[in-house]
Amino acid sequence: NDLLTLWRSLRKTVIFVTHSVFESVYLSQRVVVMSARPGRISAECRVDAAEPRTEEFRTSADYAAFCRKVSAALMPAYEGQGA
Repeated sequence: NDLLTLWRSLRKTVIFVTHSVFESVYLSQRVVVMSARPGRISAECRVDAAEPRTEEFRTSADYAAFCRKVSAALMPAYEGQGA
């Protein structure tokens, strides 16, 4: 929540690296999925959710759907396809 507050006040682009699907969906307007070595962009998922994000968003059907979309974009890496 502190990062979102800072982003709202500064209105600057923030690049945040995380391994958490849940954190990425909550904090982002766009999630970029990187492949395994060599690291390349393998997918991009837009998170078109209303701002400001609140705790209610984290329990919403929309949040769950965005998390499933990002998780699906990660699946090729787990299946050994290098995504």
